[in-house]
Amino acid sequence: MPSESACVIAGRPLVRGEAGGTALVLEDGLSFAMAVDVSSGRITDVRSPRAGDSVSGRVLVMPMGRGSSSASTSLAEAIRLGTAPAGIVLHEADEILAVGAIVARTLYDKTCPIVVVDAAAAARIADGDHASIGADGNVSVRRS
Repeated sequence: MPSESACVIAGRPLVRGEAGGTALVLEDGLSFAMAVDVSSGRITDVRSPRAGDSVSGRVLVMPMGRGSSSASTSLAEAIRLGTAPAGIVLHEADEILAVGAIVARTLYDKTCPIVVVDAAAAARIADGDHASIGADGNVSVRRS
């Protein structure tokens, strides 16, 4: 992130809501169906440099989701269990992840907002920064 201590990044909400937490920035997409243990929120994909890290309660920043349509079920279950990210920031829209978050909101009254931001703007979010997703889809970032 540039030298400023705080910034606001314009985002487009896929699933509206408000959330905040420590940013977990991934260079590649993550499959909730195959690469996250929904019971713990831990990344289990051994090919990921973040294997063993937890997405739980974090603002997950990544280019896109990865995997099959079962990722929506896995994300919804993680939201139900309280092991999901607090929110998700993507560079590209991912309808499968959005479906999972919408299902969790509908069935469990729990929200995991998902927003899309420009990839260049997302690069301003560093791992460990505090990121807050607003109801308008904008992401406020405070350097850690």
